[in-house]
This record gives sequence, structure tokens and C-alpha cells, in this order.
Amino acid sequence: MVSSEDVTTPTEPSGRDEQGSTGQQLADRGSNRSQRPSSDAFRAFIASDWAPRRRDSPSRAGVADHAQGRRERLSDLFPGDRLVLPAGPLKVRSNDTDYRFRPHSAFAHLTGLGTDEEPDAVLVLHPELGGGHEAVLYFRPLAARDTEEFYADARYGEFWVGARPTLEELEARTGIRCAHIDELGDALAKDAGQVRLRVVPEADEAVTALVESVRAATGQETGAEVVEARAAEDAALAEALSELRLVKDEWEVNELRLAVNATIEGFADIVRALPRATGHRRGERVIEGAFGARAREEGNGTGYDTIAAAGDHATTLHWIRNDGPVRSGELVLVDAGVEVDSLYTADVTRTLPVDGTFTDVQRRIYQAVLDAADAAFAAAKPGLKFRDVHTAAVTVLAHRLAEWGLLPVSAEEALTPDGQQHRRWMPHGTSHHLGLDVHDCAQARREMYLDAELVPGMVFTIEPGLYFKADDEAVPPENRGIGVRIEDDVLVTATGVENLSAALPRRSDEVEAWMASLRS
Repeated sequence: MVSSEDVTTPTEPSGRDEQGSTGQQLADRGSNRSQRPSSDAFRAFIASDWAPRRRDSPSRAGVADHAQGRRERLSDLFPGDRLVLPAGPLKVRSNDTDYRFRPHSAFAHLTGLGTDEEPDAVLVLHPELGGGHEAVLYFRPLAARDTEEFYADARYGEFWVGARPTLEELEARTGIRCAHIDELGDALAKDAGQVRLRVVPEADEAVTALVESVRAATGQETGAEVVEARAAEDAALAEALSELRLVKDEWEVNELRLAVNATIEGFADIVRALPRATGHRRGERVIEGAFGARAREEGNGTGYDTIAAAGDHATTLHWIRNDGPVRSGELVLVDAGVEVDSLYTADVTRTLPVDGTFTDVQRRIYQAVLDAADAAFAAAKPGLKFRDVHTAAVTVLAHRLAEWGLLPVSAEEALTPDGQQHRRWMPHGTSHHLGLDVHDCAQARREMYLDAELVPGMVFTIEPGLYFKADDEAVPPENRGIGVRIEDDVLVTATGVENLSAALPRRSDEVEAWMASLRS
């Protein structure tokens, strides 16, 4: 990989200080090992003799109308306020290497932009005198070839990262008026003394600092109580943005279907890779890699770090190190999801017998989890509460654990608020909303999430599990080291739920037959 530090302008040493430093700024020291040409002759030559760019005229994206409706609903919640929604900055992974960029989910939701679009961009909803807001998208557009950015800017230059969209192109795609990012400061300062500013907290530190500087420049108070009140106002914006995603529109549901379908193909790839995984010292990485290849081929990548947990690792809920062996006779729990280019992600878990056949003990535990999942499916209907899904699942598990003689009390006593002994073996929740984030709508209020009634358009997971750790002396030896989770993605309909991941087998005999068909 070419070092981006190669393009910085060298700074001449200015003599060492008392600590032995040369006086050269740290940010300039990447140029010590190489340098770019900076002569006028080079600048003139690199700017010359380029063919006109041939780019298709962009059309309005299919998501644009949906995104406009979302912005209008947000506008209704904050009349007269200026709303600042950053995409977020590039983040350094190591020295001059950045992480692959992913825009903030609220920005993606309200603009319709996905993949790696657009670092440092900011969507602003400006209040209008007659009511409502005008949306303006501020970003860094494509630079001309006679600029230094074209060849010397490793983060944004066309020579380094490819051609960026122009203002006109992105405006045509999104249906949002676009402006250069350099205009953002003045735009935020306009009427700042009379217009309240709200910014999405923690989305972009530089943009938040800019908002604070605008507030300070208008003479607004800066006492502790005022700062706390502003933080609460910004938190209310984040809350509203989260709750705006609780019910998915038709376009979002279609994107989630695409993500789930690609995920199902990824699980088939995992089964095909199992023979190689069992022969590798880090077989879990073989599984992770097989799924990751599918995710990059069919989408933007994985929606979260894949859990490829074999044997006792399956009893660690978020095992993402994936550096263990995959042994014959064990189970492997895989929790994975493809994130499509729109950034909507699936979240599916299957627990697979490495050899293709469950043992009797494995099948018994697996069936208990499946029965709990089926009970959750039955409880998921419009009008019932989100919390009812979890209650249905853990009730089945509590009774099954009691039948096996593992609970120190009856199932009924364990299910009381003062009991909960059954949760030793399933400490997590049964469901969470799903969408642009794998744990979507996380800033929503409790009454809008856990205590809310289910309505058509909600998409969430159903994922009960049982986890018996290898050193758990409260269970029989044959149970130890077995972790089982079954997770599906469901869409609430007018009459119940649709299992979006139904094409991936769930029942033990169907899982065995499916695995055999892929291995034949």
C-alpha cells in the first residue's frame, strides 16, 4: 500500500532543541522518508492533457422520496430549530491508514447515502419562515485537476481515492440542495442568536465544536446549567432520530430482505467451508472468512463483527476473536449478517453440528431453544408489547430447565421478578430492533421500545439461547461446553410476523438435511 505520508510537503529541520528534537512538527515527519515533487513545472504538467471526464448523468435515487418523507417527519418535531446531522469524519486506524468509512446512521437515513459516502459531510435542516425546513447537504465535492487536492491529498484527492461527486451530481441523486463544506460555518451562524441549534451528539467532534463556537460567538451563556440544557436538547434530537426508524418504510424493508438473502447465502458458504475449518488450527477464522467474502461480494461488508464460536466459545455471547479450532463432534454457533450497500444489515444466528449431525444431548438443548423461539414467534403480533416476545421465550426455557432439574426453585418462582434463576443460562434479551444498525433505534425511549406495542413495519430479531459453560458445575457434565442460539429477523405484519430468514433451516432435522445437501 502506498503511504499517504508520501504526499506531504517536507519541512526543513530547524536545529535541535534542548530535548534533541529537530523542531520539525510531528505531522510533517512522514515526509522524511520520501517526498512529492513541488516544482512549478510539475504542477503545470500534472494539470495538463486530461481528457474530459465521462460520467453518466445521475438520476434521482429510488430512496430519495422516502428520505424526503423522513426529513419532513423530523422537521415536524423541531419547528424553528436548525438541525445539524454530520456524516462523521474519517478515523485513523494506524498512523496514516484510515478505517473504511461508514456514515452515521441518522445521516444515511435522512439522505439515502450508503457505502462510504460522504466523509465530513453534514446535512443541515434550516428552519424556514413559513414553517418547515430546507435541507442542505454540505460536503467536499470533486476538485479540479489543476488543484493540489487532485494529486496530493491522500484522503480526498481523485488520484488517491477516485473521483468524488460534484455538487450537481449529488444534488440530482439525493434531491437535496448541495453546497461546499466550506460554507457550513457561515450557514450555521446565520440568525444563530434567534435560532436554536441542535447537533447529533458524538457524530463528529469537529462539527460539534463548530456548533459550540457559533453558540459562543452569539453571546449565549456558557454556565454549567446552560451547557447541560444544550446537551439535553442535542440528546432529544438523537432520541427522535432513533425513534424515527422504529417503523420501516417499504424501501427499507426491501433492503433488509436483500441483506437477509445475502446472509443466507453466506451461511451456505460456511457449511461448505466446515471441512477446511476442522483441519485448520484457527478454524473459526475459516468460517469468519467464508462469510466475510460473501458479505463483501454482495454488499458493503458485514454489519457487525462475525461471531464464529465453536465448542465452549459459543457460551461467550460476543465471541469475536474467532481464533479457536473447530472440532469434530462439537457445535459451532455463527452469528453474522451482511450489510448491503444502503447500510441495512441482517442479523442471523444458526448453531450447526460440525459433522452435520446433532448428538442426542445437543439435539435436546437445541430443541429447547427452538421451542422458545417458536413461542416468541407466536407472541409477536400487532397490539402486543415488545416485551411480550421475550416473556414468551424465557417462559419456555424456564420450564425446560426445571424439567431437567437444573433450577433450585420451580419454573413459576424463577419467572417472578425476585427469582430469575433461569437467566443464568440466558442472560441476554430475546429481541432487538434491526435496520441501519444491528441494534437499531438504540436511543429510543423505553416507552417507545421495550414497552411499546408492536405495529406493522417494525423489524426485529427473535434470538433465544442457552449457554452452558465448560466450568459450570450447576449442570450435568454432558451439557457443559454447549452453547445454542437460533436467531431470525422478522417483520411485523397486519396479522403477525413474517420470518424474513425463513429460507435458512431452523429445525434440527432440516438443518442436518440442508448441511448434507451442501456437502454432497
